[in-house]
Amino acid sequence: MAKGDDTVRKKKNKALRKKLNRKTDSSNVSARIASIIASKKRRKAGKRRICQGMCFSLPTLDDPFNDRLDKKVISKRETKKIMPSEVDWKIPADRKDAVPKNGSALGNDLKVDSLEKINEKMMDLKDEQKKLVTLINNVGKTRHMNSGRVQIQPGGKKISVHGHQEQACESAHCPSKYLILCLKAIEDALHYDGTYNCEEGKSLFVNTWGVEFWRCYSVGKDILETSGSSSDVEQIAWIASTASDAISRREKEGLSFTSPFLLFLVPSKEKALKVRSLCKPLKAVGIHTVSLHPGASVDHQISGLQSCEPEFLVSTPERLLKLVSLEAIDVAGVSMLVIDGMESLSRGGYLNAIKSIRQAISGNPHTLVFNDSFSNASIPAVQNLLTGLVYRLSLNDSVASQSACIIQSIYVCSSKEERMMKGIDALDDVYWNQMIPQPLKVLYIVGKDNNVEKLVSAVKLKGYSISISSSLNIMEFENSLHSGIRGRRTVSVVATEHISSTDLGEYGVVILPDFVLSIDDYVQILSRMARQTVNGVLHSFLTEDDAQHAGPLIEILEKCGQAVPEALRNLCHVDHPF
Repeated sequence: MAKGDDTVRKKKNKALRKKLNRKTDSSNVSARIASIIASKKRRKAGKRRICQGMCFSLPTLDDPFNDRLDKKVISKRETKKIMPSEVDWKIPADRKDAVPKNGSALGNDLKVDSLEKINEKMMDLKDEQKKLVTLINNVGKTRHMNSGRVQIQPGGKKISVHGHQEQACESAHCPSKYLILCLKAIEDALHYDGTYNCEEGKSLFVNTWGVEFWRCYSVGKDILETSGSSSDVEQIAWIASTASDAISRREKEGLSFTSPFLLFLVPSKEKALKVRSLCKPLKAVGIHTVSLHPGASVDHQISGLQSCEPEFLVSTPERLLKLVSLEAIDVAGVSMLVIDGMESLSRGGYLNAIKSIRQAISGNPHTLVFNDSFSNASIPAVQNLLTGLVYRLSLNDSVASQSACIIQSIYVCSSKEERMMKGIDALDDVYWNQMIPQPLKVLYIVGKDNNVEKLVSAVKLKGYSISISSSLNIMEFENSLHSGIRGRRTVSVVATEHISSTDLGEYGVVILPDFVLSIDDYVQILSRMARQTVNGVLHSFLTEDDAQHAGPLIEILEKCGQAVPEALRNLCHVDHPF
């Protein structure tokens, strides 16, 4: 019976193993050949004897492995800074030169030097962290965080605004050391390239905007940046470092990502390359950044996306939408969305693309919008992106910056009766406006000369019931007729003299049935109202008696990029007594 191939192969292998065993058997060869064979085996296995390269005794034929020598037990050395002891420095009086003991600090100069460098770096990180803590405490005292979700008091205590506690992303006391390391990596790379020279006290670690952004992100807020410009180097560094820290924390929790964590939408190829260059130093910590723009072919970008899974994705809206349609990239799991230069994107015709990209993202990612203009053209796009409660972030104290995305509606009336009725009609427009996703609180601000009784009667005719608050002389009108349709509505009324003591930030709509006494009061109302929404509206009603305010009011509208009614321009030319 013929033998199978497997049987023949097994027989040959057995014969080969016997042959190799005979060659390597130390009993059949001399001691010299056996030592050579053993050394060759160790070399191929990557193992070395303890004494090899460290002793002066050579192997002999009688003792090829130096087994007769006492093997010293080598303990694992602790990686800590070795301080010189007093015993190591004891030198006899009759000798000027002395050799320090084995294992002393003087005999380990190289290790001490390296450890000292490590300690210096750790001390620098601790100093930077202390600076951050000081800056955060100062910011917390001067700026009261007030959002629709969570409030942070100066002491770091989180208080829910709507009656439910939300879990913060991380501790609100101080950024983590990992975030500081990411900032330091970016700053060192900028110094090495010579593109960034920070002055004393202006390091990335103590950037005020960055600390404010970190605080907002830590409690899960959507952010509207209203400085009137696109993102700069410091802001991009803080955004990238905060996102890297969030990725690190979630990976420690055992979470994985199938989509890019951060999506950074930019208006041009140049901006995409700039953002990617700033994020490139984070590759050392495992954060990969990919930029997508029209400057490269689609096939090249598709092959690049197939070879890696980036954590950060920087792209122009049009190119990203094309790659998403080709299923080359999945953005459904994006956790953080940054839109840089809303006005520039609007002029480039990318608003529809941004809307489609946002619809492709499932869930509610943390959204940051840089509004680089104060024009009304970009307000609808911002309102579509930021549908919930937001926080306004800006270090610019100008009226245009503080009143971004607040529409100023100016009406010129012929009589005081017409002014009051239009003020009531504005109230109905707010409550029946189906375009606003969330209800807005409404505030009436009345002057001393206004007949409050007539206003109350007009409100009653509209179906509102009245209740009076005990604080700040505020009267509240509650709509009882419409409560079954869109929920219970509350309208507050406050006198002009109580503006300074009233929290205007919680009111999305403010109505001035009779114009305020001075333009400074108008600016104060405009810059303090609607801090939690991008749907703010300020209704103002003027008559010929308010002609003195027409000129300054036109200047404010032009600074804020809003249209000036023709009736207001005509009112500016009306003669009025001073």
